[in-house]
Amino acid sequence: MDHRIILETGIGTDLYGYDYTKAAIRAVNDAIRHSSLTLFTELSLNPAEMTVKVTIGIQEPSSLDTKRVAAELPRGNAKVTAAKGGQNILSADGSSTTIVATAAIEAYYPINQSAYKLSD
Repeated sequence: MDHRIILETGIGTDLYGYDYTKAAIRAVNDAIRHSSLTLFTELSLNPAEMTVKVTIGIQEPSSLDTKRVAAELPRGNAKVTAAKGGQNILSADGSSTTIVATAAIEAYYPINQSAYKLSD
């Protein structure tokens, strides 16, 4: 059974390009920079067995290039989905829009619970 071993969040923006994918990639990079997955080395786990579920919040979910976002993840089998969220912020003069994307990254791994025990 796969168990969630990591949950990280991030935020990314595209200030002038109106590019949801660019903002999403920045959100993913923000999230993964908060973690160092030493457990793979320390416990001799194979990172190829990890499933990485990425949910991106943006105002126009159909505009996301999920393959480009998935390519940003250094380990595991990525599954990227888009959901309504984030923000579009119109400039004061109305000439441009800043895109704000949020990312939630969940990592799942098939853990054999009988191999581990909490200490007393």
